[in-house]
Amino acid sequence: MSATVESRARTRAFARVIGPFLVIVPGILVVRAAGIGGILSAFFQNEALVWTLGSLLFLSGLVIIAFHQCWSGAAAILISLFGWFLALRGLALLVVPQLIAHGAAASLHELAAVRIGFSLLVLIGLWLTYVGWIVKPPAPDS
Repeated sequence: MSATVESRARTRAFARVIGPFLVIVPGILVVRAAGIGGILSAFFQNEALVWTLGSLLFLSGLVIIAFHQCWSGAAAILISLFGWFLALRGLALLVVPQLIAHGAAASLHELAAVRIGFSLLVLIGLWLTYVGWIVKPPAPDS
């Protein structure tokens, strides 16, 4: 099943936003992984901040889910999965923040794995940035 012109344009638009975000934010986390423990500790001590971020993540995920349910092509699939991940992560922060806090604390003992995981997100971000900003969109079907 081929993607429509509209769905390809939507994928490109989302790639233009999500790509650079995934390059910059996880890239900073790769560099600062060793010092992130204090930030995580302070974050989870502030319930209002946890609630606010959970709400924003949930909302962001729902926006992607609502406007990008495209499952043809690697970029489209990654963007749709990213939307579901954000929504589920946000919901978890709202409903069971202690679960996320325990997972984050446990990951601090595995900095190499954390750096590898965030480096993979950076690579995905570079690719989505390329798809969104550099690749020329195909000509509309005549």
